[in-house]
Amino acid sequence: MDEINTPNIAQRFRGFLPVIVDVETAGFESRTDALLEIAAVTVTMDDQGFFSRGKTHACHVEPFPGANMDEKSLEFLGIDPYHPFRIALPEREALDEIFIPVREEVNKQECTRAILVGHNPFFDLGFVKAAAARTRYKKNPFHAFSTFDTATLGGLVYGQTVLAKAVQAAGIDWNNNKAHSAIYDAERTADLFCEIVNRWQELSVPAAEESQ
Repeated sequence: MDEINTPNIAQRFRGFLPVIVDVETAGFESRTDALLEIAAVTVTMDDQGFFSRGKTHACHVEPFPGANMDEKSLEFLGIDPYHPFRIALPEREALDEIFIPVREEVNKQECTRAILVGHNPFFDLGFVKAAAARTRYKKNPFHAFSTFDTATLGGLVYGQTVLAKAVQAAGIDWNNNKAHSAIYDAERTADLFCEIVNRWQELSVPAAEESQ
């Protein structure tokens, strides 16, 4: 395959770079409840247009001053926001840990913006945007409202909208004991996203070869 026809991520997604994001929070309201964990996973694409999971960037986050922390949410997640071994960062520094490498990857892949991929991504994007607003972060690399939703894609391809069930339906290992950490959920969501995109690519490649 010559260089001109080699696929790239920018061409595949209309200039967008898919980045899989998961957040763990102390509630459901992005403006008032604490952001506690954030993870972002990039993807790579080979010369045949098939995707695989790339690098993971993640950190624990300090609750912002005055943040609400719902006890039921904390109990469900098993997180002590003030545990000294969390090694959590203030929101601004935490966003740097995510936004800087994402912007670098956007530039490397010659994309225009990152697009957040998540399982019900409205939730994750809302907390990312709220944290950026609180810290007056002006270089949020993610599209302000467009997302890719693996709950919808999982429902379409596998008939499953729950992350654990969609992942297992795709033939990917799932460990309930590791679930509900930002890193684990983001990486499994990334694997699911790549599997779904690659299924479509498997249908497209033979058709392209036949037309040559």
